[in-house]
Amino acid sequence: MTKRHGYALLAALAALVVVISAAIYLGVSGAYDGSNSTVSAGPRHPQNSAAPASTGTWAGSWSASPAGGEPGTETDGLAGRSVRNVVHTSIGGTSARITFSNLYGQQPLSITHASVAVAAAPNSPTATAGTLRRLTFAGNTSVVIPAGSQAMSDAVRLHVPQNTDMLVTSYSPTPSGPVTYHPQARQMSYVAQGDRAEDETGAAYTQQTPYWRYVTALDVLSNESDGTVVVIGDSLTDGVTSTVGTNRRWTDVLAARLRDENGTARYGVVNQGISGNRILSDGLGRPANNPSGLSRFDRDVLDRSGVKAVVIALGINDILRNPHQNDPDKIVEGLRELTRQAHTRGLRVVGATLMPFQGHRGYEPHLDVVRQAVNAQIRSGKVFDEFVDFDKALRDPYNPRRLLPGYDSGDHLHPSDSGFRRMAYTFNLTTLKGATPAQL
Repeated sequence: MTKRHGYALLAALAALVVVISAAIYLGVSGAYDGSNSTVSAGPRHPQNSAAPASTGTWAGSWSASPAGGEPGTETDGLAGRSVRNVVHTSIGGTSARITFSNLYGQQPLSITHASVAVAAAPNSPTATAGTLRRLTFAGNTSVVIPAGSQAMSDAVRLHVPQNTDMLVTSYSPTPSGPVTYHPQARQMSYVAQGDRAEDETGAAYTQQTPYWRYVTALDVLSNESDGTVVVIGDSLTDGVTSTVGTNRRWTDVLAARLRDENGTARYGVVNQGISGNRILSDGLGRPANNPSGLSRFDRDVLDRSGVKAVVIALGINDILRNPHQNDPDKIVEGLRELTRQAHTRGLRVVGATLMPFQGHRGYEPHLDVVRQAVNAQIRSGKVFDEFVDFDKALRDPYNPRRLLPGYDSGDHLHPSDSGFRRMAYTFNLTTLKGATPAQL
């Protein structure tokens, strides 16, 4: 063999290695790491925007708990329509991935087109030019999610700003049965006829909706964040009396504090509040609407991306809703069990005292006695690793059974925007950075 032929052979072999390596890379770059989910075979999207693994930490930027099946969607779901959810980030990143849920569906949910984009303006269905990315699932442009399951998209390269509205759009061409939704979004989202998932303009999105549908999480790959604070709660955490479209829930304000205050670990904050939620009791149905804190803790808290700290703000509905839970020890034991579950993952837990509700239509003096007994045990330091005293911060000092009027939305149970802000500023942020659970 001549020297020239030898060089030619080496060059050919090198080229072959490059081709094979590229093929392997394209085959694995869409790797699917979601759990409890199924993806369907579908056409591969040429040159899709799925991002390979990169440096940084995957953390939750936004999330909402699936709370039930949407009334009126039992037969057709939202077949033939595009759902454009508006969600608000707590932290930013260089890549994003989305989780869709069919937890309350009674048949498979087929999503044939999905996208994520940065909104052009707050509360707008129009995407910022150049930011819309088509989502894939294990490299496929479509996914079939069985009833009772969820699916996480591949990561896509996208600059996700912090404290910004994002658009998550899905299109399903076929009936899917009940739509899995979160009813108390306090955020307007949008619906369009037909497949408009890749429309940058929002012109086709003529129908507004106060719900989040299908989408349950937006995670980001971040070089700035250390992880996620997950908050599990009820309507007080869900923010049902906060001003719509302004992100004034107490969890939003807490996220702003974590972003802005120097020397504090930069955590994303995800809100897993469900209005009416209880620690001990599920709602009706199979799967249960409004599942109890105990039954959903793994799914909604421990399985979130990059969890570093847990905040528990539950208990008032166990007291208020029928049948009333009149034994404070049972409520406290439920809270301790949530803490124990978090400790199995090495997570510290911050718990909240229960705020007063005199004047609310459900108020009865003996129920307030139960509330105060629960609070006494929380303040003893033997329920959580740390506690935040929402009760002390928002009660009327002249009548501690009531909310201070300036913090009361008017129903004597839920705070106003000012009250939510006060709740967020009650936290000592260093309690969210503890690395070791306390010995309780």
